[in-house]
Amino acid sequence: MCGIFGLISRSAVSSKDLSQLSNAARRRGKDSSGLVVVRSDEPYAIYRAALDVRALLAEVRSGDTTVALGHSRLITNGNDDNQPVVRDGVIVIHNGIIVNADALWKLRRGKRQLEVDTEVIAAIVAEMIEDGESLDNIAGYIARECRGTVSCAIAVPALGKLVLLTNNGSLYVGETADSTYFYSEAYALSEVGCSNVRQVQEPMVLDIPRSAEPFVISNLAGRSNNLVPALGSNAEEERSLQHLRHQLRRCSRCILPETMPFIRFDEQGVCNYCKHYKPKNKLKSRERFLELLDGYRVNGNVPCIVPFSGGRDSTYAIHVIVNELGIRPITMTYDWGMVTDLARRNISRVCSQLKLENIIIADDIEKKRGYIRKNLQAWLKRPHLGMLNLLMAGDKHFFRHIESVKQETGIELNLWGMNPLEVTHFKAGFLGFPPDFETEQVFYTGTLNQLKYQWLRIKEVAKNPAYLNDSIWDTLSGEFYRSVKKKTGFHNIFDYWDWNEQHIDSVLDTYDWERAPDTRSTWRIGDGTAAFYNYVYYTVAGFSEFDTFRSNQIREGVMTRDEALEKVAVENQPRYPNIKWYLDAIGMDFNSVIQRVNSIPRLY
Repeated sequence: MCGIFGLISRSAVSSKDLSQLSNAARRRGKDSSGLVVVRSDEPYAIYRAALDVRALLAEVRSGDTTVALGHSRLITNGNDDNQPVVRDGVIVIHNGIIVNADALWKLRRGKRQLEVDTEVIAAIVAEMIEDGESLDNIAGYIARECRGTVSCAIAVPALGKLVLLTNNGSLYVGETADSTYFYSEAYALSEVGCSNVRQVQEPMVLDIPRSAEPFVISNLAGRSNNLVPALGSNAEEERSLQHLRHQLRRCSRCILPETMPFIRFDEQGVCNYCKHYKPKNKLKSRERFLELLDGYRVNGNVPCIVPFSGGRDSTYAIHVIVNELGIRPITMTYDWGMVTDLARRNISRVCSQLKLENIIIADDIEKKRGYIRKNLQAWLKRPHLGMLNLLMAGDKHFFRHIESVKQETGIELNLWGMNPLEVTHFKAGFLGFPPDFETEQVFYTGTLNQLKYQWLRIKEVAKNPAYLNDSIWDTLSGEFYRSVKKKTGFHNIFDYWDWNEQHIDSVLDTYDWERAPDTRSTWRIGDGTAAFYNYVYYTVAGFSEFDTFRSNQIREGVMTRDEALEKVAVENQPRYPNIKWYLDAIGMDFNSVIQRVNSIPRLY
């Protein structure tokens, strides 16, 4: 996944516009970058580096350039295989993930040389040109046969042609007086003064300088960090993960244990969480919701933005929005460094199948993971379950970035897929924040609640100054946008559609939705942090998110207590591959971290 851009000029490209487009592409991924530069009477020059595109552009001479194609990449696979991909005289820059690349390679005559999925596009083009196929037919084949999102620019200098194609709508073109521009989103083209900005609907074939000369390829030095850790396998490490059996007293109605913060049992053994519970899967009027949507309707469609994490609930929400409401939304993904490749592949599957544009905003992955590392190091010095939430604080900026996308697109309506049963009072409860049984939100809202919550944090920080690191502003600003700033145009699909786990899982299958190899659950499997923090909660307190989630299902009457106990017995088992990935990603030693977690005194 990345941002791709290009300028094709009849005279010389504008250095200012090239800089502006490359800067826009940065927010879609800063992990690596590449450029194709065509200068008068010179061979095609290709530059690749594990650098921010801004830094790469500063290293490249752009004067006398008639064509400039570029990308700014969020690495998903092929950590060392930077784009543009070059093979057999074909140059490709690609935004998306081809989930069936292995199957496509089996149909090729040539051998795969790179890990990155993009290479198969170049191989297809080269072979089909050799077989006498037209570029239109080749583009159609790629759009039809590649599963997952494909938005790309394919240059064939020997033919003097550039092909632009997308199978989900994440590519736009526009013109100035003497140039054609393209970019992954519409807003940046308007900002550089393009007219007739439009989404690429059918493959486009543009003229570029013809050249039979060998390409001049420069691979520049840059970051060497591995941003895509493998799902490792180490039997000795895996054995160090504990899964302690316990006989905690549990509520006689739900399955919450005695270690749950603020829990009390009555004479019949029923907990106060059950006694104060108000049904959360209680649906509002769908008719009124449809009337509300009519107020946003423009030319028969309802423009809206759908935040898309790649998880099961946002996937189902998109399914409902497209197939039951008949709306063609723009999806928006925020990658803060803990979105797994599994989630990214599922995003690619769904967006390509439903042909939905996906706007990606990727944070500085190394920096955000550095924040997590510093906070985990601080936490391990003085473990406190109430401070474990700091490890997840970085994802709250989703709420900030949705506002910027709304502004750029001019779309106010944003439809979310927030599971109403995901309320987890215990995370704040361990800090001393009592449960708000009246809340109807998955997250707390309001300034007063946030001030109380942050005050409790401050008291813990005073006992452990290691938390005073450069992640503080990132944490506080994210939580402001999530829990304090008023939201406009905000609606949750599950206020109007029933959340039914079995039905949702069956819908996921229609998209060939990928499950995690280390758990039966479909919940949180695209979140790189969940396996670790749930291991900590279960090891220290004897329960995890799964216990609170299943308890809510019991109270909703969709699951029996015995069924819930059976499920959490499996779901609370440690997920070694995911925990290993998480600690590798943030640069922490698995053995030392797990030994420290295992040594924390139990609450039971």
